[in-house]
Amino acid sequence: MSISLRRALLALGLGSLSTLSALAGDWPQFRGPNGSATAPDAATLPQKISPTDNVIWQTRIPKGISSPIVVGKRIFLTADRDGKQFTLGLDRATGKVLWERLAPAAKLEKIHSIGSYAQATPAADSEIVVAFFGSSGLYAYDHDGTPLWHRPFGPFPNEFGAGTSPLIVEDRVILSQDHDNGSFLMALDKKTGRTIWTTDRSEFPRNYATPVIWNNAGKRQIVVVGTLRAIGYDFDTGREAWTVRGMSRIVNMSPLIGPDGTLFLPAWSPGGDAGERIDVPPVETMLQTRDANGNGALEESEVPNGPLKDRFTQLDRNKDGKISADEYSAMRKIFQDSKNRLVAVKPGGSGDITDSHVLWEQSKALPYVPSPVFAAGHLFFVKNGGLFTSINAKTGTIVKSERIFGSANYYASLVLGDGKIFALSERGHLSIIQASGDWDVLSQAKFPDDALATPAIVDGRIYLRTQSTLYCFGIAKENE
Repeated sequence: MSISLRRALLALGLGSLSTLSALAGDWPQFRGPNGSATAPDAATLPQKISPTDNVIWQTRIPKGISSPIVVGKRIFLTADRDGKQFTLGLDRATGKVLWERLAPAAKLEKIHSIGSYAQATPAADSEIVVAFFGSSGLYAYDHDGTPLWHRPFGPFPNEFGAGTSPLIVEDRVILSQDHDNGSFLMALDKKTGRTIWTTDRSEFPRNYATPVIWNNAGKRQIVVVGTLRAIGYDFDTGREAWTVRGMSRIVNMSPLIGPDGTLFLPAWSPGGDAGERIDVPPVETMLQTRDANGNGALEESEVPNGPLKDRFTQLDRNKDGKISADEYSAMRKIFQDSKNRLVAVKPGGSGDITDSHVLWEQSKALPYVPSPVFAAGHLFFVKNGGLFTSINAKTGTIVKSERIFGSANYYASLVLGDGKIFALSERGHLSIIQASGDWDVLSQAKFPDDALATPAIVDGRIYLRTQSTLYCFGIAKENE
């Protein structure tokens, strides 16, 4: 390994030589090594892929929107079949399904209309794979599918379901869950599933950003972005080390770390842009004019049509069927204080670093769900409708923002390999884009069914999941 590559990986929070070795040739979690969305090698990738171009193999799989991960000789993913949830282990070379294990749920939680009971992406290392299902909890298996342990969780109080993915970091499993109540960050022992520490996050309602590990000036921290603020937690204790205030109402995009250690925090949700902000009356006004039964709270029938009724279940955080004065005032403050923006944060801070360590901010062209990727000194984003944008990572200035193939919504995050960015829409539109500030589209293709999972890229292979099929693409090698 070159010194420059090792330094870049260290900046991404991958601190020890043993960790670096374990990641060589693997895509071990959501968006790859430490959520970088970047292939861990320099292998050549095809410039065009499609259902008929550069296909190494393809395998029919059950539905699900969790992303594939690749570790050792295995591919792992989760799936839902006839209302039952499974973890699957596949052979990396052939795509053959080697095993599947049921995750029994006594009661399935509610999910979004475009969601799935198989939403969270598994995580794995050379020893175990962990899969998380909101309705029944966290499951650990060895690579051959032998059950190791199970920690029950859920169902969670959130009709969109549980989507944040677990991480494995050395001897720990890291699990962050933000829901309308009972939110937490937890570290578990990888071998036993026992709790090492738990940090209360009840301040935060529903969010879906998967954490990253940041080596912040020699201190290893778990970065979680949530409603109104981002937090860096001490890896060993779970204590809050720093915060950046001024984030969006709901956060779906995961944070990203640049090769120089700069932390990028993206956050956008509806009703947070200038000119489109959600503004609701004070609670006193609402109770005076709408509380028909005089119980000091608001039932759904008492709430007028509009942003409040549309979000009634989000305001009703304790799920008692009505919005209390405190619940209403708390959400009104979130509406008022939320900011849709991308911020760059320099390392070295502690406490409230909003004013001292934020280098720049950008509020335009930000998506709701798909996370960005870093390449060639730029950040790249894709938002619904296919608006693809490059942003200078040093200044926050937009360099180029244009439409790409497919005007559908985008849920899969961007991924990078061999100087190519892969953007996949919900309706199966794929664009392969040159990774430069003044980017160009290299090729495009259409898949026959929907796609919400983020592809994995490793060892010259692209693993792309649609609702019916897992594809492996690459340039065929001799004797393959």
